[in-house]
Amino acid sequence: GVSPDLVRLSIGTEDKEDIIADLKQALDQI
Repeated sequence: GVSPDLVRLSIGTEDKEDIIADLKQALDQI
């Protein structure tokens, strides 16, 4: 899985829309 620290780092380097899309995909896999 992705650790919260990694998510925070990603937020700083990726567009918010991309992050939201990644989160949606992760939720769909649960």
